[in-house]
Amino acid sequence: MTTARPPLPPFTAETAAQKARLAEDAWNRQQPAQVALAYTEASQWRNRAEIFSGRTAIVAFLERKWTREQQYRLIKEVWAFSENRIAVRFAYEWHDDTGQWFRSYGNENWQFDEHGLMAERHASINDLPIRADQRLFHWPLGVRPADHPSLSDLGL
Repeated sequence: MTTARPPLPPFTAETAAQKARLAEDAWNRQQPAQVALAYTEASQWRNRAEIFSGRTAIVAFLERKWTREQQYRLIKEVWAFSENRIAVRFAYEWHDDTGQWFRSYGNENWQFDEHGLMAERHASINDLPIRADQRLFHWPLGVRPADHPSLSDLGL
C-alpha cells in the first residue's frame, strides 16, 4: 500500500509552493532514506549527467552528494505548475573538501503520481565557484528559517 504525500495533484499555486517547500526542507535536513520516501519506488531521475531509478539508487546518490557537498543549504522556488507537474528553480551553497565554496544554480522538472509521490525528476545544475564572503545562505544547517529571503528576494 502506498502512503499519500500531500499536497496531492492537481496542484494550485498554493499547493505547488507547499510541495516545493516540503522538498526543500527535506533536502536541507540531509537524511537520504527519509528524502527517498517522497519518490515512487521506481522514480526516474536525471541529475546532471547521472540517470537512475528507484529509491535505493536515490539514497545512494544523496549519500554521495552530501558527502561531497559539505555545509549544504538549499532554496527552491516554483517556476511553473500544472495538473501533476511542478517546475522549480533553485540555488544551493556548499563547499568541497578543499574548502572551496560554490553556489549551484538549477532547474528541476517534477512529475507526481496520484499519491503525491514524485515519479520523475529531471535536474539541470551549474556550479559557480564563490568566495566565502559571497555566501548568501547563512542559517544553521537544517531547514531554512521562515523569515530567510527567497531566491527572488536575494536577486537570484
